[in-house]
Amino acid sequence: MLIEVSAAGVSFPDLLMTRGRYQMKPELPFVPGAEIAGVVVESARGSRWRPGDRVAAVPGLGGFAQYAVVNEEFVLPIPDGLALETAAAMPVNYLTAYFSLVHRAQLAAGESVLVHGAAGGLGSASIQVARAFGAGHVVAVVSSPAKGEVAIRAGADEFVLVEGFVSHARNLGGVDIVVDPVGGDRFTDSLRALRDDGRLLVVGFTAGEIPTVKVNRLLLNNVSVVGAGHGAYTSRRAGYEQAEWDALLPHIESGLLDLPQLTTFPLETAAEALREMDERRVLGKVVLTL
Repeated sequence: MLIEVSAAGVSFPDLLMTRGRYQMKPELPFVPGAEIAGVVVESARGSRWRPGDRVAAVPGLGGFAQYAVVNEEFVLPIPDGLALETAAAMPVNYLTAYFSLVHRAQLAAGESVLVHGAAGGLGSASIQVARAFGAGHVVAVVSSPAKGEVAIRAGADEFVLVEGFVSHARNLGGVDIVVDPVGGDRFTDSLRALRDDGRLLVVGFTAGEIPTVKVNRLLLNNVSVVGAGHGAYTSRRAGYEQAEWDALLPHIESGLLDLPQLTTFPLETAAEALREMDERRVLGKVVLTL
């Protein structure tokens, strides 16, 4: 399908790919942009989509452009009232959060969830998905009070600064699930924050360092480390992202899943947007607009 792009989400994998540090290494030169929203220009005969339809999509590459060609399998319906800028900011982070918490961690009603990097795009999405799918208590881990306020607007019950998150979790009796897109030293400390049967979700490594674990910690504390590689999983399962989106859509339509903070840049300043993300100067989700 050919889509006229109105907005493109900026995600951490986009940044990593520009440096050749992501598991997918496209041949140079390439156009980044894993998620977009816009209007259908042309579709194949027999398609469910018609010219003029408003859609979100996950092309994987090529989204930072005026037009993008996307396999119909990765084109997603959006509610009539949802702004295209918002729609472009949702697929990568909300699909990843759903896959991590609901599919991989098997989140159960009433469980407690601790989210690292909670003021970022994936962190905010993880907070909201946790609440939408039954979490009883959500703790946001942030590096500053300003970022804590973003996490509260996303739906966290409370926020705690990085330096004190382990002691805070222990005061709660431990948490059931930790969402960790950061890695580094945060990973080992997160294991200490879990209660019995707790799960530590490995979602990414924004700290840059890939941590290791001494498995005796898992044995003695009866906890699990769970990988959550959304892209690798869905790329081998046709229609899986569509099913995930169908599960999220009622909560998007109700407004329960909504962006607490959206930072926009014009398309021509895409490099600046990536730099701002790299230097952690932005709050919430970053979107390029046309």
